[in-house]
Amino acid sequence: MRKTISNFLNLHNGEENPAIVLENVTNNVSFRGANLWILACAILIASVGLNVNSTAVIIGAMLISPLMGPIVGAGFALATFNFSLLKKSMKNLLIATVVSLTVSSLYFYLSPFKDIQSELLARTSPNIYDVLIAFFGGIVGAISITRIEKGNPIPGVAIATALMPPLCTAGFGIATANWSFVAGAFYLYTINCFFICISTFLIIKSLKYQAVETTNKAFEKRIRYGISILIIIMIVPSCYLAYNLLNQKKYNQNVENFINEEFSKKGYTVIYKKVDYNANPKSIELAFLSTKFDSTEIKKFNTSLEDFGIKNTNLVIKQNTSDLKKEILSEINLQKTNITEKDLQVNELKNELNLYKMDNPELVKEVKILFPEVQEMAIGKLQNYFTTDSTSLETAFIYQSETKIDEEKLKTWLVNRLKTNNIIVFNTRKDPVKKKN
Repeated sequence: MRKTISNFLNLHNGEENPAIVLENVTNNVSFRGANLWILACAILIASVGLNVNSTAVIIGAMLISPLMGPIVGAGFALATFNFSLLKKSMKNLLIATVVSLTVSSLYFYLSPFKDIQSELLARTSPNIYDVLIAFFGGIVGAISITRIEKGNPIPGVAIATALMPPLCTAGFGIATANWSFVAGAFYLYTINCFFICISTFLIIKSLKYQAVETTNKAFEKRIRYGISILIIIMIVPSCYLAYNLLNQKKYNQNVENFINEEFSKKGYTVIYKKVDYNANPKSIELAFLSTKFDSTEIKKFNTSLEDFGIKNTNLVIKQNTSDLKKEILSEINLQKTNITEKDLQVNELKNELNLYKMDNPELVKEVKILFPEVQEMAIGKLQNYFTTDSTSLETAFIYQSETKIDEEKLKTWLVNRLKTNNIIVFNTRKDPVKKKN
């Protein structure tokens, strides 16, 4: 049984001649002539894809990219102690990297569109998951190059490990002087290169390819130590970034739960939301369609944040329309959405009208049935300037009746019907005649 499982998992089944594998690897290392032109074109395609936020175009660029060659060559050279191949691989990888950064930087410098798209942002914050993708993608690639029948894994490896987009993102950072983009994207590129190289090294070692240059045990030990140290250097920052990403996602989920429970389920319409996770303390900024809150209510909402697992956070509710308009303008890309300041002013006026407007034909019908004495009526909202709360609104029900009706009964019914306690009932008819029993 053990022998059957061993044969089933044996990597030597379908293995290519090591000499042919070495020849193929060596041929794919060099960046001269056609390979260099293909690389430059692939970089331009990937840059355009990132610029227009097209995933399909980016995938196409990754499929035609020849960047995998020198990285696999370096891993193969380390495993077989072929230092001439290692030197050639590292030299060509450096050439490919410099050419890629130059071409992408030049493209983004000349491009009139310098918006930061989601595809660009996705390449600026590498984490442990990128390490796993690069490592296991590299294993698949290394196994594929040692097979007689290459099969289909190589294109998939090129897409999964994504060497081109990080380089193009770094080029975008250079062109726009956004050095955080350069650092994040180049770190992702370094992770992908390193772990593809290491996984190739491990597969070639496990297949026991013969060393090209003989070396002593002490030197081989130093190589293993060097690789182990580099693995730790690459993994530790990515683990921290992954941990930070997990906390941020959990925080954003808690914020959504808070907004849903405290506002959305209670009928408040959120028209603006901004969450700053990196601030200290963190901040949540909200604005609502028409509802306004006093300082006591805002303080209560801030206190309830911890009930939703949201700590070290300050809740700010934007209620000044001019400040809110500036915030929205700063968040919206005016070219993409075709929203102008005039549109925002129109919407602002509409919101103010809706604040006071009450169009309820059903209510009018019900009043006619329940209080037939009412001849004419008007209903709307009024700003009460005699209270300390400047946001206080009252619902006014103004009617005309020849006969006197039970206003307390009318008011009680309106309170239940309109779900508000702030109701004023006023008869415009002076000295109405008492209703005869």
